[in-house]
Amino acid sequence: MHTILSTREMLLTAQKNNYAVPAFNIHNMETMQVVVDVARKLRSPLIIAATPSTVEYADRDYIVAMAQAAARQTDIPLAIHLDHHEEINDIERSIDAGFRSVMIDASKKPFEENIEIVKEIVAYAHKYDTTVEAELGKLVGQEDDLIVDENDSAYTDPEAAVEFVEKTGIDSLAVAIGTAHGLYKGTPKLDFDRLQQIRSEIDIPLVLHGASDVPDEFVKRTISLGICKVNVATDLKIPFSDAVKSYFLENPDANDPRKYMTPGKLAMEKIVEHKIKVCGSENRY
Repeated sequence: MHTILSTREMLLTAQKNNYAVPAFNIHNMETMQVVVDVARKLRSPLIIAATPSTVEYADRDYIVAMAQAAARQTDIPLAIHLDHHEEINDIERSIDAGFRSVMIDASKKPFEENIEIVKEIVAYAHKYDTTVEAELGKLVGQEDDLIVDENDSAYTDPEAAVEFVEKTGIDSLAVAIGTAHGLYKGTPKLDFDRLQQIRSEIDIPLVLHGASDVPDEFVKRTISLGICKVNVATDLKIPFSDAVKSYFLENPDANDPRKYMTPGKLAMEKIVEHKIKVCGSENRY
């Protein structure tokens, strides 16, 4: 491959073969290195995801340059993806910089306004062979700086989803079926019947957000019912930061990032490997 791809072919291939491509949220060079190294080792296609606050922190040009370096070093399909971006100008700048997969999240807007915003992004993105994901329904919880109150959460309506896909021309749809961003207070209650109905009505790839802290068997069941992209963020941040904290407790005078970042990377590697196996994307390339 040796280049940054869109997610079009990798998601359609996953959909056809009943597995999911993991989309791992990264924040810096170290976290990108981990997801790329593990995906390469396990021969898994990979989506590297960045929220608006990550793009602001790491800089879109740096993210693209690091991803290009990663793509040159591996032959697995690799994409960088904008996750939960809401500003049209911001998305267009990232497409211009080299992102070939974007999510426009206008799910907080009224239905018709959501459609119009998404259509504008689709028209721009498709000129550059860039795939577009959008969301219908709202996930409760917090994804970096994006917060949705429990009272504002909403499940995806299957019939509305059909109209939404037809009118927007999107390439993939993020569905709200009971998952949440962040950690759960108890075991999540997922609406598998709703997912099955959406899958029967819509033929484009479906995306599961809020997959951190969801039991493995639940994630596998959503994949069996048609999910072919699984987003993971919180489950990566916690082991990384815990390992770095532990290192400083044992080495209070440490000051070398190469030393204190390494335990975090090693802890994160284990989670990335586990998530790839849950998604069933191991040894697909």
